[in-house]
Amino acid sequence: MAITNDDERRLADLGYKQELNRTWSSFSNFAISFSIISILAGCFTTFAQAWNNGGPVAISIGWPLISACILIIGLCMSELASAYPTSGGIYWWASKLGGAKAGFFTGWLNLIGLVSVTASVGYGVTGFINNLIGLYSPSYATNFMGGDYIKQQFVLFLIVIAFATLVNIYSGPLLSMFNNISVWWHVLGTVVVVGILLFGTSKHQTLHWMFTTHINNSGFGNNSYWYFVLPLGFLLTQYTITGFDASAHLSEETHDAHVSSAKGIWKSIAYSAIGGYILLMAFLYVATNTDYINSFDPKVNPYGGGQIIALLYSALGGGASFKLIILITTVGQIFCVTACLTSCSRMMFAFSRDGAVPGGNLWKKVNSHHVPVNAVIASAIGGITMTLPALWKSPTGAPTAFYAVVSVCVISLYLAFMIPIYLRLKAGSSFKAGAWTLGSKYKWMCTVAVAEIAIISVYFILPFAPAGTPGNKDFTWTAVNYAPIITGGALIILWIWWQLSAKKWFTGPRSNING
Repeated sequence: MAITNDDERRLADLGYKQELNRTWSSFSNFAISFSIISILAGCFTTFAQAWNNGGPVAISIGWPLISACILIIGLCMSELASAYPTSGGIYWWASKLGGAKAGFFTGWLNLIGLVSVTASVGYGVTGFINNLIGLYSPSYATNFMGGDYIKQQFVLFLIVIAFATLVNIYSGPLLSMFNNISVWWHVLGTVVVVGILLFGTSKHQTLHWMFTTHINNSGFGNNSYWYFVLPLGFLLTQYTITGFDASAHLSEETHDAHVSSAKGIWKSIAYSAIGGYILLMAFLYVATNTDYINSFDPKVNPYGGGQIIALLYSALGGGASFKLIILITTVGQIFCVTACLTSCSRMMFAFSRDGAVPGGNLWKKVNSHHVPVNAVIASAIGGITMTLPALWKSPTGAPTAFYAVVSVCVISLYLAFMIPIYLRLKAGSSFKAGAWTLGSKYKWMCTVAVAEIAIISVYFILPFAPAGTPGNKDFTWTAVNYAPIITGGALIILWIWWQLSAKKWFTGPRSNING
């Protein structure tokens, strides 16, 4: 194998030959993480989670607090990405620092998380597409799929995933261009949305209201507001600012990846945190009709209690400005799901290359455009399968299945992040840093990162509503947060698989230089 540049040399030092096209710039690497974080997706689709579980306080105070913790996590990961710039990313770091067992569990958690983030974004955007079509064609709501809103959204979800799959299987350069455009769509789109809300409305809330108001629409008692309800509202931030490991997974397609991927991780977090906060505070600024926003009565509020669409409609009506904002977020979310699928497929490609995924020889294949097509398709099918419970409506009216997929995404991804961060902390001075390093600051940063992830992983497996709490008189399975079932069940299966079989043959990263 002829090594032609420093990037290929670094990759060879990690044990791999160059198979993917290294055509991505530093900006493109940043762009994919920025696109996956997508404040035009998370801030819109999970706004209701914060509004109903905490209210304005969960946003005005919760967003910057949790964002700071996530930035610390990202900085810890940037150091690891600089030292080990490979598509395996999180899994590879864990394997290098903790052995095959650590790599095995990390890789599977990461893959589950990436499949679920693809599913959650793909499903989340369908509500906006549904409403957007309905604004221009009122008959659509009653004619398409017999007027069944749940089935309408699922069919649209399938169409969105199919579109993202087609974009992904074409070529790497197209994806790079797609994500570059996405960055500017997010930046300019956010500016337009904020401008409309600031200057296109006449009634506004005060800063005092935005920073002190508590709302509890969860169904749980107010006596649990501070220690239970409010932390559930933090899911908005923790979910929105995730998926930034994409910069690591695209390392083998990026120039100067040992620096570019590190910067891509922390910059995408920092810029998204600032932009997202401005966007969310603009939402709160125009949230004057709180009775309408809070209403769960479809006759009064067809958009559902606490949903961002209800807030925007109450502030703008259903005119041109409202339609423009819905269009901006819808396109932004489609950019996001496409980038999510890219990241997921690259992780699956790398993990299969090292023999950890059944049928790995199929998933590690690349086509003539140097794209792992089979991994793309498998990732898409996995996301569809995970979202099947969304076909059953929750009696509370809240999209419980959607929030459950969101929780699976957050818990799985952040647990995957936690393992190599903990192992790096444990390695101490024996860790061989790359060009981008935290220096001695890694000690307190890694400690904070591990602690924050451990805490949120407990909260986000808890019930979202009393009806989803076992033993409650109104208990129903359609209201259950099935995140602990999927994530916990997956961990049990992985443990059994490891003990009975995987530990006998899985040895961690495999060099393919001579393969």
